[in-house]
Amino acid sequence: MALPSGSGRPARRLTLGRVAGVPVHVGASWFLVAAVITLGFGPFVEDQVGTRGPAAYLVSFSFVVLLYVSVLLHEVSHALTARALGLPVRGITLHFLGGHTEIERDSPTPGRDFVISAAGPAVSLLVALTTWLVARPVGPDVVAFLLLWLAFANLLVGMFNLLPALPLDGGHMLRAVLWRVTGDEMRATVVAARAGQVLAVLVLAVPFVLARGAPDAFRLVWAALIAVLLWGGATQALGVARVRSRLPRLSARRLARRAVPVTGDVPLAEALRRAAEAGAGALVVVDADGRPTALVNEAAVAATPSDRRPWVAVGQLARALGPRAVIPADLEGEALARALQAAPAPEYLLVDSGGAVYGVLATADVEAALQTA
Repeated sequence: MALPSGSGRPARRLTLGRVAGVPVHVGASWFLVAAVITLGFGPFVEDQVGTRGPAAYLVSFSFVVLLYVSVLLHEVSHALTARALGLPVRGITLHFLGGHTEIERDSPTPGRDFVISAAGPAVSLLVALTTWLVARPVGPDVVAFLLLWLAFANLLVGMFNLLPALPLDGGHMLRAVLWRVTGDEMRATVVAARAGQVLAVLVLAVPFVLARGAPDAFRLVWAALIAVLLWGGATQALGVARVRSRLPRLSARRLARRAVPVTGDVPLAEALRRAAEAGAGALVVVDADGRPTALVNEAAVAATPSDRRPWVAVGQLARALGPRAVIPADLEGEALARALQAAPAPEYLLVDSGGAVYGVLATADVEAALQTA
């Protein structure tokens, strides 16, 4: 399934390499699930193919590898389609219940969103059809068994991902259609995300329905894992939608802190005294000619004990100004958010149209505004 940039990255993952220039990673959870599927599918292989012992589990593991190769094709289709439509792709990660593609920013139009989302299920269904057609003339042997089950698995993946509920591809497609019809991206996202939460509850109920109220532990655990994934993704989409709805109210000028210029050798205690007298909330390190060179880090100041502040120079707590840490004071809304995402930092120097220092923008202030706006 394709996920926007707000999607979190796995804490631990192994980098496999690149496909068409896109980094491909495997989450640590994949290895656990691969082992579970291999062990669980082994007895079925023995029953259906007649292979016994280690050979059966080798066939089972081969199925797992083929399955995740097809999942990779699913995700690569998202990535290549996004790049073809002008959206940068950070990478692809395979994890315990499939994979996701990290796209750096949301699609600017519902049409592009729909096409990118539809690419994955289309490839899965194509793989299902291809492997089924190839398996038919092969005959009843191990290769045909693997191909037929790979076709069945990809059919399930393709059909499941077409369900109209976020975070599934079908949910992104539903969102795109509603966005196009209503012109309201926020409302479209909320509807698709709520559908995802409903689907999560239904998935959790499936084992009970199939087993008439007494499901076995294996099916119940898998249903719970899928339900948690769906609920979490849908809830995250709601949160992102709420934040995006508040972006137009953001203004760098309104959030700016007044800054006091100091040279790097000024003791922290003295710099804080000057800031308090001026009613300022930030410190800018300047050179001998008064040009800003660094920003004093608020967290570093807070971590410095009061008895040490007379002996610590502000330059020791400052971060040098890079080109992306200096942003126009007139930025607002989406433009401001993109500037901050391009170079994440705790503070930014704001300058007016003439290049003069306007103040300092703290990321913490932006985050607080997004939560309370």
